[in-house]
Amino acid sequence: MQISKFTPYYKRNLALAIPIILAQLGQVTVSIVDTFMVGILGTTELAAVAFAGSVYMLVFIFGLGFSLGQTPHVGKAYGSKQWWKIGMLFQNSLFINITLSLLLFLLVTLLKPLLYHLNQPENVVSIAMPYFDWMLYSTLPLLLFFTCRQFAEGVGNTKIAMWITIIGNLLNIFLNYVMIFGKLGFPAMGVEGAGLSTLIVRAFMALAFVIVVFKHPVLKRFTKYFSWRYFLFPAIKKLVATGLPISGQLIVEVLAFSVSAIMIGWINEVNLAAHQIVLQLASATFMIGLGIGSATTIRISHQFGSKHYKATRWAALAALHLVTVFMALTAVLFIVLRSQIPAWFSSDSEVIAVAAQLFVIAGIFQLFDGWQMVGLATLRGLADVTFAMYIAIISYLLIAMPLSYLLGFVFHLGSVGVWSGLCIGLIIAAVAYRLRFLHFMKKI
Repeated sequence: MQISKFTPYYKRNLALAIPIILAQLGQVTVSIVDTFMVGILGTTELAAVAFAGSVYMLVFIFGLGFSLGQTPHVGKAYGSKQWWKIGMLFQNSLFINITLSLLLFLLVTLLKPLLYHLNQPENVVSIAMPYFDWMLYSTLPLLLFFTCRQFAEGVGNTKIAMWITIIGNLLNIFLNYVMIFGKLGFPAMGVEGAGLSTLIVRAFMALAFVIVVFKHPVLKRFTKYFSWRYFLFPAIKKLVATGLPISGQLIVEVLAFSVSAIMIGWINEVNLAAHQIVLQLASATFMIGLGIGSATTIRISHQFGSKHYKATRWAALAALHLVTVFMALTAVLFIVLRSQIPAWFSSDSEVIAVAAQLFVIAGIFQLFDGWQMVGLATLRGLADVTFAMYIAIISYLLIAMPLSYLLGFVFHLGSVGVWSGLCIGLIIAAVAYRLRFLHFMKKI
């Protein structure tokens, strides 16, 4: 295989991927900043953010999945130069995701009392709930931002989300400092201040993106087709039929990690705090891999829409090369710096010791995590998402979660066993997604 043949594909993938990566990192940076600043308050506060964040992540991911369902259809329409269709898809996607955000808010509000019955330390839950409430209030602006982002990325513009996210993160750091610790005349709100800061930042980012979408000279050529007559049931049905399996796949994967946090909470606060530290760093590397994957979805949807099937294959393979290089580097860093990184977030020697063990497991699954993200992204670019959901159910619900419990509590490996079960699930998913893509392209 001559690498030089892939050079144009690397360049195109990276041109799309780098702004997406920065935007994705911006999303997770909000949580990392919360973790870093709340960690100064103490281990109990850090565990509270871990618990609330793990539960809210299910809402976050479900909404993200529905917005991702827009991208392959917009990308395919862009590849075939159907501008009116892009505007129609975006308009209907906005309707779906705004409605979904309100339904999620109502559903989670009704189910919130269950959070007191998950066998978590009582002091952790009491601190976590105000933070969780503010996160829940931010659901509407969050999904509005996601919808605008996936529309813009579907037509190949990945820089708008990057700049809005960078500005949003700078604002989040400032507001966290002011509200958590009580600066510039504000009361010290502690963990709750981190939640309020997140709400304000997400509202700003959503409003900024909406304004840009309707004012941007290039994007206006799609939004000018907004019309009541383009609220079409077939379009809504198509978007839901794509978004729902993507949400299902994502929710299954995140559910595995959320349940793992609950399992680790059964051990003690120290293990839960260590889990939060490692998960935040693993989430950062995941977002970079997801950025490469999102760029792959765009490239494949464009090539597939214009019926360039050989280019579709090569774009997928180029993405696999890129994610392999990056995730291998992060794997080495996680393992080599396994004792140094936790010390940035906590001064508790027990937390640092447990986190160091978990970083070894996180390092091992970096490559497989990257491969499963790119494999999944290729299937999304082809709008072949239902089968991917079934793979996720088998890999995470039927294999990873039972294994995590078995290794963690039956074989008494604790949090290391829980993470090992998750690692095995990722390996199985990575292999299955790749085989499905090859099978799909072979049929064509």
